[in-house]
Amino acid sequence: MLSKTTILIAIGGNALSPGETTGNIHEQFAHTREALRSIMAFLRRGYRLAITHGNGPQVGEELLRVELAADRVPPLPLGVCVAATQGTMGYMIEQSLQNALVDEGIERDVVSLITQVVVDANDPALELPSKYIGDRYTKERADNLARRFGWKIGEQEDSMWRRVVPSPTPISLINCKSIKHLVDIGSIVIASGGGGIPAYIMKNGHYEGVDAVIDKDLAAAVLGTDIGAQDMYILTDVPEVYLYFQTDRQQPVRRMSVKEAQIYLDDGHFLHGTMGPKIEAAQHFLLQGGQRVIITDTDTVEPALAGEGGTTIYP
Repeated sequence: MLSKTTILIAIGGNALSPGETTGNIHEQFAHTREALRSIMAFLRRGYRLAITHGNGPQVGEELLRVELAADRVPPLPLGVCVAATQGTMGYMIEQSLQNALVDEGIERDVVSLITQVVVDANDPALELPSKYIGDRYTKERADNLARRFGWKIGEQEDSMWRRVVPSPTPISLINCKSIKHLVDIGSIVIASGGGGIPAYIMKNGHYEGVDAVIDKDLAAAVLGTDIGAQDMYILTDVPEVYLYFQTDRQQPVRRMSVKEAQIYLDDGHFLHGTMGPKIEAAQHFLLQGGQRVIITDTDTVEPALAGEGGTTIYP
């Protein structure tokens, strides 16, 4: 029986390719199957479901392939690399989930979509590159690559230089009506992988891609809003959200309101490169009409569904 509840699940790219592994395709398939075991808990309850995923490790490898092969084949722009990872990762998730559904005796279609996300052509962020991507280089090597490919580079850490690109704010998904229709009839939709492919709308109504990266958590919140999801689950590498994280004062937060979350953000508990974007995405989703956001890891999904695990953020 199909539930009336729609849930958006956001899975981190590292869940499918953890840092301690080589990242070969066989390992990625194995980790994908492992990560999706938790997704079955939602499907056993009949929830309508959309899934999005990060692609940090995967798009980094795609960019490295472009760099290494540049003398043999024409280089690809960043948006095309994001599209490529949406295809490969969507295939892994789709097939792994299809097989899990067969094992459970559940009849649901799984659909993976290459997804463009609308951004504002006048977004100030497009003029202020802030997102580090790709490999790490010496200053000399980074300068050479910047001249060759037209990159902008930045020093992320001492003597560690990387390509840096804009990170504009997502507005909506171009094909959100189709995604919502598929979800509403019971299909499990994989969309907006890696934050989606950023594109702006020109004066003549045409779409134009832009070399940028959209924050995957904020894009997940926009996807959840566009399909009318009631709940959003952000699956990360910790079972719950903590104050004073990784200190001797560390303490879990089981429940917090949007207002409390903002206070903790302002007090510096949630850093920009880790939990901060997830909290901001939760706020966006809830302020646009969502009912709950649960942040947890894949091992804690079952307790979280029962209200006994994870961190719940509410309006």
